[in-house]
Amino acid sequence: MPDTLMLLKNRTEPRLGQLERSLPAEGTARPAWVIAILASVLIFTTVVDVLGNLLVIISVFRNRKLRNAGNVFVVSLAFADLVVAFYPYPLVLYALFHDGWALGNTQCMVSGFLMGLSVIGSIFNITGIAVNRYCYICHSFSYSRLYSYRNTLLFVALIWVLTIVAIVPNFFVGSLRYDPRVYSCTFAQNVSSSYTVAVVVVHFLVPIAVVTFCYLRIWVLVIQVRRKVKTEDSPRLRPSDLRNFITMFVVFVLFAICWAPLNLIGLAVAIDPTRVGPHIPEWLFVVSYFMAYFNSCLNAIIYGLLNRNFRNEYKRIVTSVWVTRLFVTETSRACATYPIPSIIHTTLTGCFVFFLNHLV
Repeated sequence: MPDTLMLLKNRTEPRLGQLERSLPAEGTARPAWVIAILASVLIFTTVVDVLGNLLVIISVFRNRKLRNAGNVFVVSLAFADLVVAFYPYPLVLYALFHDGWALGNTQCMVSGFLMGLSVIGSIFNITGIAVNRYCYICHSFSYSRLYSYRNTLLFVALIWVLTIVAIVPNFFVGSLRYDPRVYSCTFAQNVSSSYTVAVVVVHFLVPIAVVTFCYLRIWVLVIQVRRKVKTEDSPRLRPSDLRNFITMFVVFVLFAICWAPLNLIGLAVAIDPTRVGPHIPEWLFVVSYFMAYFNSCLNAIIYGLLNRNFRNEYKRIVTSVWVTRLFVTETSRACATYPIPSIIHTTLTGCFVFFLNHLV
């Protein structure tokens, strides 16, 4: 293993300096309005990411209609999106407001690792969702056996194992670094051109190709059903199945749109650093990064807009939390004005919460 890594280093070092010189220049002090815009986008992304993905996870656990094999991958995807909101994004905000990284190398490595865990975990989970939808719609007769409860959990576990395996080489190559252009500890595209190409191909292009194949096959079946062209083994496509498929297809399209610019920039610069690198403006690099950041808050919104079960469960959860809080607040005020034994107050509150949870 050390010999292999040394060989890789020796092969890439001659191009390393060339690649670094050709990339967009590192960020310098920016105007206050630019910092304000970047910070606002990231704060909005973080808040919606946390609230939205927590709603997704709680909805699946609360609603029996949402507890199915396909939504196990949805919960896993929500967890991947939450990872960046709880740790890397706040550190990026800290670096934004302090115009640089002041938290040490260990924090940088942890932040970069979790950023990669979230990104790769997201694309692998989206791939898992596409394969699941493909099997459910196009191979429905074997779906129940293939996606049993046990097998589904094993598939999700496999996704996260592959995600960790995909991140580990970054520590040997030394590609997790602070990039002042985006105020983030992340994958450095200028460490090795060959490694950057491998990352883009394995972590982005191959999953995108798999997902595209699955969804194209599903679209073919949808068109056949709409035109009433069925074979004996063609499954019946219910309206709810079509809506669920469209929801996850939109999730995939938005992911591809948000992440394609950054990956294509990295791929183009890695392939031909001397010609491509100098022509990529820094603002484009920064915008591509923050587009990628923004994607983590979109999935929960899409579920609410396109999936009736998720939308209704969102309303129940928000109503439950809001009314419970209002009741507790008003009860506390009443108790302050007209004191009653604490045991009665606790009992009334508990009964109300129990009733509300079963009502909504």
